[in-house]
Amino acid sequence: MRPKTMNRLVLAASALFVASLPAAIPAMAQYSVPPNSGQTFRDTSMLKPPAGAKVAIYKFEDLECPACAHAYPIVHAAAERYKIPIVRRDFPLKMHIWSRDAAITARYLQDKVSPAVAEEFRGAVFAAQTSIGSKDDLANFTRKFFQQHKLNEPFVMDPSGLFAAEIQADYTLGERIGITQTPTIWVVSNKSWVQVTDVSQLYTTIDSMESQVAQNTPAPTGNSKLRRPSTPQK
Repeated sequence: MRPKTMNRLVLAASALFVASLPAAIPAMAQYSVPPNSGQTFRDTSMLKPPAGAKVAIYKFEDLECPACAHAYPIVHAAAERYKIPIVRRDFPLKMHIWSRDAAITARYLQDKVSPAVAEEFRGAVFAAQTSIGSKDDLANFTRKFFQQHKLNEPFVMDPSGLFAAEIQADYTLGERIGITQTPTIWVVSNKSWVQVTDVSQLYTTIDSMESQVAQNTPAPTGNSKLRRPSTPQK
């Protein structure tokens, strides 16, 4: 048999095999919502929920990004509704002049004050984003935030460079994945992920992922109690 004929037969057999696979089996390739709207990523091995969680929202965001500001309340409302964690990564885009400074302040608040206050700061920055046009505007906004919360604002927010290094680590991770825009949002389980490019479909995506996880979770056995050994008769 000639090589070209053999190649055609192999390709035809492969196509027949793929077509015969049940549609319900989830592919391990990329998913997106809406379909075919996501990016092609290089490495998604880190897209997992935190330890102890079955489903999570995983996102890269930029505090100066208008689309991130739009997505922020929707993502957090969904996380609260479904009681699932958010894994957030900072990805300050290079063309944005103050987003990295804002992320450093959020990291400072998380480390030195509390995660709740840091989250409040991020939400407040997103809400006021259109009024922050420069680093001076951000400095004024930050000063007022600290005053309103009766916090002492440090003269230098990150003297050791620790928070800048954490943000850079997130950015490097984003480059490793291959993201090119913010926000980049996924709903993830321990076995699969779905990129959500339309946040209006976030709730239905979480529903679908939780259903898939439930179907793949073995049911508990009917008799979980250990049988008591019989007592020998005298």
